Amino acid sequence: MYDLVIRGATIVDGLGHEPKCADLAVKDGRIAAIDDIKDSGAETIDAGGLTLAPGIVDVHTHYDAQVTWDTTLSPSPSLGVTTAVIGNCGFGIVPAPPAVRDLVIRNLSVVEGMDLDALRQGIAWDFESFGDYIAMLRRRGAYANLAVLSGHSTIRTAVMGEAASQRAEATPEEIAKMKAMVADAMAHGAIGLGASYSLNHSGYGGVPMPSTIAPLSELDALVGAMGPRGKGVIAIASGVKTPAELEPMAAKYGRPFFQGTGMAMYNEQEPARALGIFDACAAAIRRGNGLYVQIPCQPLSFDFTMANAYPFYSHSAFDPIKAFTPEQLAAVYRDPSWRDKFRENAKNPRPGMIFQGNWDRVMVAVAQKPANARYVNRYLHEIAKAEGRDPLDVMLDLSLDEGLETAFLGRFLNVGDEGVARLLKHEAGVVALSDAGAHLIYMCDAGFGLHFLSHWVRERGDFDIVEGIRRLTSHPADLYGIRNRGRIALGAQADLLLFDPATVGVTPAERVADLPGGGRRTIRRPTGVHGVFCNGIRTFDGKDYATLAKGPGHVLDKFNDSLGRHSALAAQ
Repeated sequence: MYDLVIRGATIVDGLGHEPKCADLAVKDGRIAAIDDIKDSGAETIDAGGLTLAPGIVDVHTHYDAQVTWDTTLSPSPSLGVTTAVIGNCGFGIVPAPPAVRDLVIRNLSVVEGMDLDALRQGIAWDFESFGDYIAMLRRRGAYANLAVLSGHSTIRTAVMGEAASQRAEATPEEIAKMKAMVADAMAHGAIGLGASYSLNHSGYGGVPMPSTIAPLSELDALVGAMGPRGKGVIAIASGVKTPAELEPMAAKYGRPFFQGTGMAMYNEQEPARALGIFDACAAAIRRGNGLYVQIPCQPLSFDFTMANAYPFYSHSAFDPIKAFTPEQLAAVYRDPSWRDKFRENAKNPRPGMIFQGNWDRVMVAVAQKPANARYVNRYLHEIAKAEGRDPLDVMLDLSLDEGLETAFLGRFLNVGDEGVARLLKHEAGVVALSDAGAHLIYMCDAGFGLHFLSHWVRERGDFDIVEGIRRLTSHPADLYGIRNRGRIALGAQADLLLFDPATVGVTPAERVADLPGGGRRTIRRPTGVHGVFCNGIRTFDGKDYATLAKGPGHVLDKFNDSLGRHSALAAQ
């Protein structure tokens, strides 16, 4: 008898083969048969009319902290994700020497838009080293498979403390300690190294996140500490670092670099810029050097208030005030000289910044007072033009009138389907950047895969369902060296998504108060999902999470080396 039999589904295998109607059987967490199956299963599901695909592989998440109090990894498994890579941008929570723990999470709360009180109340610090953290993940058991990146900023903080954000040059002794921590992480199963050089990545009180001020020579030393040539990946928020700057490191160590940067997102103001970065990466791939771009399939949108104005944090006017209380911020926002400083920032944005001074992309989403309801769903530039005012003054005056509780929606980058589609289809692109688990106050893009299937496959037809599913499953899994995932094949792990192609998608964002201490976050819910399975165990039935004593997700600690993979791609 099989553990699970799914009958009559249209199977799309994630490998690019044509769909076929068949039964699928699971035994001991693996796909045991794909055929007209006569034998019964301990659990049998009639899937007539539904599509069965591999579970979505999300290579850019931030569940490092949340997993310590919420093993469901809500909301990602409900949104079809069965494998997640955590530790992105180098902002994990390990190594965790007791003396720097609060510093690490203070910075994390700002740079990834997390509730600091929830982090302080929720994280159970029963780990210190990377090996301890991996052991903790195994004990707890998540509802999805997890691969963990070691983090440049976290390691730098563990070694240098507060100086990690103050001093660019580490001493030789500090570099040696950092290299030892990277080597230890790789020995305990890290998938690679996360790092950031993003202008948008600031920590508590406006300090730069540690890796962003480190010279490239330090990153080179840490990449070199990862072990034999070809072992592991580098996931980097590359900021304004160019492919030309990163390719020598990829070539030197035979490790692929996966870049996430606003520079490589479609921008109508500079439509050729992102494509130029993609093309430069494709040229590097043809030279045998793995250089890829993580590209979101949704607009880079943020819900925010002026009490937590994350999209503006890369502008210098905000450097000294990021950790201010609402009362302190109100005094600053009333100051004409501060307004002039931010106004000047907005007129002269640097490449790579989220907010480019485009007030026509900032909308009033929620007004608190009935008298201000006339502004809702209107863009700031429109209001300003109608009232003969400056858009910045409109935003600040409205916020001050409502105690900084006015909610705004900014759609800053990756807007414009034709331009975005070209990047999504590009050979150097990897569909990613959900940021799931982070920026909870502002947004939730954890449903990127379901959005991809609804918008880019069903509605627009830029991808057929075969290629669309491949791009969400085996494509990222293979590039990252994740074994036996992202595919429906005999012997593969039974990570599965059962859905209705006609209705699959995500709901609008909603706010819930379910973080430790009652903190609020933004979530989305699925539509058209009928079941999500991780290693053959149903984690979500389309409406609710399964109640399990322990999540069925595996902690992934063995990966395919990159040399063969990327050489093969270069030859294609």
